[in-house]
Amino acid sequence: MSLYFEDFTLGHKTVTRSRTITEADIVNFAGLSGDFVELHMSEEFAKNGPFGRRIAHGLLVLSISSGLNVQTGQTLDTVIAFYGIDRLRFTKPTFIGDTIRVEKEVIAADRKDGGRGVVTFNTQVLNQNGEPVIVYQDKLMVKARS
Repeated sequence: MSLYFEDFTLGHKTVTRSRTITEADIVNFAGLSGDFVELHMSEEFAKNGPFGRRIAHGLLVLSISSGLNVQTGQTLDTVIAFYGIDRLRFTKPTFIGDTIRVEKEVIAADRKDGGRGVVTFNTQVLNQNGEPVIVYQDKLMVKARS
């Protein structure tokens, strides 16, 4: 069931299902984005890097976090637009085999003209240990009931 603007009250929390990051994710994302940086693509190169092994692209993990949120179904019929991201930080590396989930909390809701509003979320992408790997504030424009 999709939520409308009025349903997103301050403090409303959502936790998504989890998803494991795979080798295929990294290879496919590199092909789509053109980002073949060796830190993502070469195990030998990454062994001598700051993390000791390959890491997933930050933007890949961000994209997956967006998809996990869509899968909650909260805005399938009510979303008008993805309005933006503020304060984006990649706080820890994500490795092949890590499992992520997303936790969101409504921190603001601004009604707009034309039967819509913008909802702002504090969002954390957490790994299997509950450690934040990405934090950001994102905004969705959604339909209002009236």
